[in-house]
Amino acid sequence: MPEDEIAPRIRLLGGEEMYDHRSERLAGLIKEELGKLLQKEIKDPRIGFVSITKVKVSRDRSHAKVYISVFGDKSQQESAMEGLESAKGFIRLELGKRIRSRHTPEIQFIADSSLEESARIFSLLDQISGERGEKQQ
Repeated sequence: MPEDEIAPRIRLLGGEEMYDHRSERLAGLIKEELGKLLQKEIKDPRIGFVSITKVKVSRDRSHAKVYISVFGDKSQQESAMEGLESAKGFIRLELGKRIRSRHTPEIQFIADSSLEESARIFSLLDQISGERGEKQQ
């Protein structure tokens, strides 16, 4: 694992890794509360149908990477990411009120295209299996 990657793990003396349960719990809490915020309280029209795919919190719990999947075309995705960036201060303030933590982590939104990629792969696999079925007839 690269050193600059934020992950809820700590390295032990023998090179063995162990999950940092506090960071993992904080990531789950951020994901849950942010989902509620996006669903009910953020009224920015640029933020359409978004889903949080993953949250990674740094070992020192000062930074959180929030991976976002946006339903729509490229312009809708860019618009949603701009809306999230503009609401970042409000989001961090609200998260600070909702999570019981000494410090609220800085939030970084990252576009996650893994859902789109998996849908594309499944589509290609269906196409290949359809072509094989036609050849066997």
